[in-house]
Amino acid sequence: MKLLFIGGTGTISMAVSQLLLSQRHTLYLLNRGNRNVGLEGDLVTLTADINDEEAVSELIRDLSFDAVADFIAFTPAQLERDYRLFGDKTRQFIYISSASAYQKPLSDFRITEGTPLANPYWEYSRNKIAGEEYLMKLYRENGFPITIVRPSHTYSERSVPLGVHGALGSYSILKRMLEGKPVIIHGDGSSLWTLTHSSDFAKGFAGLVGNVHAIGESVHITSDESLTWNQIYQIIADALGVKLNAIHVSSEFLDACSPYDFRGSLLGDKANTVVFDNSKLKRLVPGFTATVRADQGIRETIAYVLSHPECQREDPQFDAWCDRVVAAMEKAKEMVLTEC
Repeated sequence: MKLLFIGGTGTISMAVSQLLLSQRHTLYLLNRGNRNVGLEGDLVTLTADINDEEAVSELIRDLSFDAVADFIAFTPAQLERDYRLFGDKTRQFIYISSASAYQKPLSDFRITEGTPLANPYWEYSRNKIAGEEYLMKLYRENGFPITIVRPSHTYSERSVPLGVHGALGSYSILKRMLEGKPVIIHGDGSSLWTLTHSSDFAKGFAGLVGNVHAIGESVHITSDESLTWNQIYQIIADALGVKLNAIHVSSEFLDACSPYDFRGSLLGDKANTVVFDNSKLKRLVPGFTATVRADQGIRETIAYVLSHPECQREDPQFDAWCDRVVAAMEKAKEMVLTEC
């Protein structure tokens, strides 16, 4: 097949690009060309900013595709642009939405594609919902062949999956653990969460590409494994060879006293127990199974991060904020005990 990815080299999409190239598809990557190194196969690079609609239109003027996937569309306006560019140039348009779009708080922790979409906490999720609604309208009224994919917490070798972190990624938490400093776990750490390795996501995604049964459908791609946040952080500590020094802090408190968007990422996402029913994906992609266990994937990711200096971005601002939160919790405990 002849495929075009908008983006195609990010946390989720790099593994997809690698897998489809290994399957001997022709892959066009439309991006700025900053991270295309390491991809091998029948690859065609279209170097452009997708927001420069005129330039992109000229690049694809004589091209058509079996499938186009946009990995970096976050608003309906961006999808409107995609429809103008690719509306008559593809047999399938795949939109990467988000499982955070599912109803928060959940009425049932078991999530299917029929779970309502509603997230009053996170603008990111509401924009994804609006994007889905726009595309479904095009499918119903114009026959535009869309497929909506909803990833959940998908991670690769470059960033360790965490609940509470700063703007610069996961390394600051690894550094705190290695130094024996407390790390913050939201809530009491007992809520269930689903982590999906990008290589597993890629297998599900590849099975939807060119799949006639996926046209007009929405489907999430996740692992079947569920872990508590306490287990996730313990896996990280074990992989580092250190004792876990955790402090549990309510998500509401973290949101109220942080410069980070914890209202969205915690209250609207990670503070909720989520367990995914992948029956629909397995019907559409027979044989799909996520095979990378969280402990295996996290160990590999930590080894990669610790051996690649470019992944070791320190975050003094976040580190100092963590210290203030820990101190505030200790002070509150002392005040209550003193008054008793």
